Amino acid sequence: MLGSKLDILKQEWIDVVFSGRNKSYGAYELRKTNPKNTNKALLYGIIFFVFVISLKTIINKIEGFIPKAPEKVKISDVVLTPPPAEKKKELPPPPEPPKPKIDQVKFPPPIVKPDNEVKEEPPTVQELKVADPGQKDIKGDPNADIKIDEPVGNSDVKKVTEDENKVYDVVEVLPSFPGGPDKFIQYLSKNIRYPAVDRENNVQGKAVMQFVVERDGSLTDIKVLRAPTTAMGDEATRVLKASPKWKAGIQNGRPVRAQYTIPISFTLSGEE
Repeated sequence: MLGSKLDILKQEWIDVVFSGRNKSYGAYELRKTNPKNTNKALLYGIIFFVFVISLKTIINKIEGFIPKAPEKVKISDVVLTPPPAEKKKELPPPPEPPKPKIDQVKFPPPIVKPDNEVKEEPPTVQELKVADPGQKDIKGDPNADIKIDEPVGNSDVKKVTEDENKVYDVVEVLPSFPGGPDKFIQYLSKNIRYPAVDRENNVQGKAVMQFVVERDGSLTDIKVLRAPTTAMGDEATRVLKASPKWKAGIQNGRPVRAQYTIPISFTLSGEE
């Protein structure tokens, strides 16, 4: 008896305790229904705890069944800013004209003066037989080509060449998208895909891009100068790489490589 497990909450013990007493008293009912009430309270507590823990999951499941209205991407006008002004570089002096084939002797214009005031003697007939008259004395080059209506001088001909791979910051005619700025805005609105992460976080702003318009109109050396997020910079780079060929910049009447800077706006608009 002493070694056995004693459970004072059993119905037999409760009856022993309340033997000869008023069992309609509240304490008897509480003792009698205590195990049942304890189990109910424990069960309700477990259910409530599980419900609170899984409440977020339940809400996400419910929202998954409700279709969301598609968000509208508002494409704002892109203001094309001209590139910074380039400082004018000093050009080298032009090369002197080539030497004439025949020697020239200075032939001063005839001016009537007294003999004592004449300082320069005109060339003699013998000198004019072997030389042409000119503005000054020039030593000729017998091996020179015969050229007509071209300047002559003492220097050898030097051809001034220009680097074809030079990238111009400023040109006479700026590069342009085929069809103009309006067509470029339409191209952006059709091809830009707003980054999903930036859309969820409601991130907006402008990605400032820089690139080189080649002589054939293709875009190279595309760089992100600044952007609100890396994803927006990557998306702007992708769209520019897929762009159709531009009209090349013009300098001195010929197409050249020109650097161009442009902002691309990423804007979310709410439901109207």
